Amino acid sequence: MNRRNFIQNTALTAGAVLTAPLVNAAIPAQYPLTILHTNDVHSRLDPFPMDGSRNQGLGGVAARSGLINQIRNQAEQVLLLDAGDIFQGTPYFNVYKGEPEIKAMSKMGYDAVTMGNHDFDAGLENFANQLQHASFPVVICNYDFSGTAMEFKYKPYVTIRKGNQKIGILGVGIELDGLVPENLYGKTVYKNPIESANTTAALLHQEKCDFIICLSHLGDKYEENKVSDEILAKECYDIDLIIGGHTHRFFEQPRKYKNKKGGDVLVNQVGWGGIQLGRLDYIFSGNNRKNLSKAHTVVVTR
Repeated sequence: MNRRNFIQNTALTAGAVLTAPLVNAAIPAQYPLTILHTNDVHSRLDPFPMDGSRNQGLGGVAARSGLINQIRNQAEQVLLLDAGDIFQGTPYFNVYKGEPEIKAMSKMGYDAVTMGNHDFDAGLENFANQLQHASFPVVICNYDFSGTAMEFKYKPYVTIRKGNQKIGILGVGIELDGLVPENLYGKTVYKNPIESANTTAALLHQEKCDFIICLSHLGDKYEENKVSDEILAKECYDIDLIIGGHTHRFFEQPRKYKNKKGGDVLVNQVGWGGIQLGRLDYIFSGNNRKNLSKAHTVVVTR
């Protein structure tokens, strides 16, 4: 190699070394988050019986647990959430009043849940008592449980750190009057879910949460003018994702709405009976950008 070529090659190599950090600095770091969720499982601990029905062989906590463990082994950061109606629907609840359901969810490692109307079916005291078996928090911000057995056994919201992301999780419940007998919910006071959710989400925004999730048992939408996930999505300011329940709808894809700030709010729901496990894969990058990279439901089958 002559002297001129040596100088040119040396200059090119040095230039590449100097500019490489600048190129890499221009690409923001990306952080994945996988959100798994259920709703309205209704005490379905076993799969549906093999009786020729369309749901035969589907569901069951053993198959769901296997799926969750498989996904946890594949994904870097995983959240597992439930939107209520854990209880009622099989003889397990009639006999054991919710103990095996709560124990199974604890074994599966749920991160947070909210309450549905059927979680009151054996009385509020019973639900509070069953939480002695829970390794997860119950979040709900529009029920005032002062003076009840639940008074110190729930939180309006929780924050959970997954990798580099701080996730805020709140919950809202459906109006109990006319849906649940008064003797079952006792002194529980129902508060406006839109106002309560916005107030709570604002606190999470002030706490610098990167992502705010609402676990909702309001129902996705109604023909009549009744508060719903759709209305909450359009009337909120800081919520990024609503995981819904109550109406037992099997969404093919999450529904997208614009909130009061013009931002995107996604709403998702996965039917009932533990037949499906919802999965939402997000990618977080610089400037607090979050993009849904993939949304799909996983059929729970043995």
